[in-house]
Order: sequence, then C-alpha cells, then structure tokens
Amino acid sequence: MNKIILNIGLLIFCFSIIFFSQREMALAEVLMKSFIVFISSTVILSVTAIVLIKLMQKTASSTNENSEHTILGSKAHE
Repeated sequence: MNKIILNIGLLIFCFSIIFFSQREMALAEVLMKSFIVFISSTVILSVTAIVLIKLMQKTASSTNENSEHTILGSKAHE
C-alpha cells in the first residue's frame, strides 16, 4: 500500500512540475511548490488509506460477530 501511495505522490509531483513550469516561474520556486504538493498529497493519501482500512476492518469484525451461521448451518441447531 505504501508503494502505491508513494507512486501516486510521485506522479502528482511530476504533473505539478509540468504545471508550475508552464507558469514561467523560477526553477527553485517550481521545485519548492512541487515538493510541497508532493508532501501534502502523500500525507492526505496515507491518512485516507489508513481511515479506509480501519473502516473495513471494523465492518468486517462487526459482520463476523453478528453472523450466526457456520458452514454446516445455523448455530441454533447444534
């Protein structure tokens, strides 16, 4: 998951370099702004991934606890 987030962040970094360089800014300013965009997008993607994973684990654990069926049938017939 970390590699995917990092690769998406690097893709956004490259796009931001292209975007800011078309604005005819200085090279140092382009790199600085692109790096800020890279860091912020990577942090946002990481937090989003962590929240989604926690939600999926919580949902999966609640459905497992609420399940009253086994492979052979319901637990009431045992």
